[in-house]
Amino acid sequence: MRLPACRICGRPLERTFVDLGMSPLCETFLTAAELDGVEHFYPLHVRICDDCLLVQLEAYVPGEEIFREYAYFSAFSDSWVEHARVYTEAMIERFGLDGGSLVVELASNDGYLLQHFVQRAVPALGIDPAANVAEAARERGVETIVDFFGSELANTLVAEGKRADLIAANNVLAQVPAINDFVAGIEVLLAPDGVATIEVPHLARLIEGLQFDTIYHEHYSYFSLTTMDRLFSMHGLEVFDVEELPSHGGSLRVFVHRRGAAHAIEPSVSRILGEERAAGYDSVEGYRDFGARVAETKWRLLELLIRLRRDGAQVVGYGAPGKGNTLLNYCGIRTDLLDYTVDRNPYKHGRFLPGTHIPIHPPERIAETRPDYVLILPWNLKKEIAAQLEYVREWGGQLVVPIPEPEVVQWS
Repeated sequence: MRLPACRICGRPLERTFVDLGMSPLCETFLTAAELDGVEHFYPLHVRICDDCLLVQLEAYVPGEEIFREYAYFSAFSDSWVEHARVYTEAMIERFGLDGGSLVVELASNDGYLLQHFVQRAVPALGIDPAANVAEAARERGVETIVDFFGSELANTLVAEGKRADLIAANNVLAQVPAINDFVAGIEVLLAPDGVATIEVPHLARLIEGLQFDTIYHEHYSYFSLTTMDRLFSMHGLEVFDVEELPSHGGSLRVFVHRRGAAHAIEPSVSRILGEERAAGYDSVEGYRDFGARVAETKWRLLELLIRLRRDGAQVVGYGAPGKGNTLLNYCGIRTDLLDYTVDRNPYKHGRFLPGTHIPIHPPERIAETRPDYVLILPWNLKKEIAAQLEYVREWGGQLVVPIPEPEVVQWS
């Protein structure tokens, strides 16, 4: 059998991190006419590199097929838009950004973040391969290039006289198969004293919180700071600060600059690297038991849902996120256990989840059918969604979260 090669260092990948079986692309929502057609499933077999410790999924599907038209619109999450606003204010203040600066966001989606810089009169440029979400960004006043980012595009922009004082790359590095070219592009595009911030779900939190549902084909790689530090160093960049964020179940915001730039190296860098070392994430031994723990969580979730259904309860879902599709397909949860799900994104209404074919309705469907339990699929937004679903208490309904431990949530 041919072994895939590490996308950072090229070493053959001999070691399994977790194998979640076969699953369809998590953002390919089906129309009713497509339900009887052929649906493609691909392996979710995740491996880890013995050398650079990058946890990674083979690129079974090219990015052009996944991202040219994308079903995820960031602006439908109120908490994520607020996250972007707070980030904007912090970056303007910390790095003195003004009308003479340039902010570039990689994978800028529907302008959810750059709209805040535009409102503050800071020039902004978005880059995103999906034409449908780029159009939504332009409607928010955000200039957007429809393309994949890499060294070629970076060189083109520099030739046009564009150099970025701030590059924002939020939850995109994991979605790039050609990591080395992407990071090389960041180095090219940065102004001499420019800063890039890269937000990624923290692999340590994924492991400790059993967040296996954040693994899907659109996410090619999963990062520790240990691995990111090595990656950026390979391309002449240096990590000078790190912030720990609650988003996506626990993320890192990594600040990088050109090696030798003026920003001081903050204590956070050595602290988090030290914490990863202490937890064993600086060697493959620290990753060994994840697969067994994931299987146990699957069994417990199924036991809970089967018990509720046997007791005659109606159980529905809230949300149709990519992570939810990994969870449902890996666990084999279909309409026998979950009648339907709802989502705020009108694009998904009337469609069906990939693989499981669970129908997606507008959120109002919950009030119409008054279910006994609502399974929150985007569990990382549990507080926001619980507030939106407060009305479920009127008929004695309860909420369920699947990760890290399947449980019925107690109303506060």
